[in-house]
Amino acid sequence: MTQPIPTAATTASMAARIADLANWSWSNLTKEWRRLFGSDPPVANRRFVEKRIAYRWQEIEYAKTDRSLLERNRRRIDELIATGTLMRQRTGVVPVAGTELLRIYDGVEHRVLVMPDGEFEYAGKRYPSLSMIAREITGTRWSGPAFFGLRKGRAR
Repeated sequence: MTQPIPTAATTASMAARIADLANWSWSNLTKEWRRLFGSDPPVANRRFVEKRIAYRWQEIEYAKTDRSLLERNRRRIDELIATGTLMRQRTGVVPVAGTELLRIYDGVEHRVLVMPDGEFEYAGKRYPSLSMIAREITGTRWSGPAFFGLRKGRAR
């Protein structure tokens, strides 16, 4: 007896769908792989197949819901087509848009607002990085995330 392949309509959440993959038979996993990718799995490794199916499900689901991600990707594609190069993407932790960062430096309070497009606003001006703001405040080169306390301290 083979179990039916669950669909989004029969499963409440993505996490439950992914967790349930462990209970699927190999034949159902390969059927789902064929549905998602149009071919047989490249390897007969259950863990590999489960991970790739889960990843693909999330790609499909979140492409429907995360319009800002799609828009950001469209802008990057347009930039690549127009210029032939891409601006470097940020690495590390970027706070959620609307977050206000506060730092007291030399007795003066400095507030930075994280903007929805990934830039930062400080003293009425927009900056592409926290490091530029830290330099503006201190007059020296600083890691912006370190200056504003976004990096964990190292053990001594």
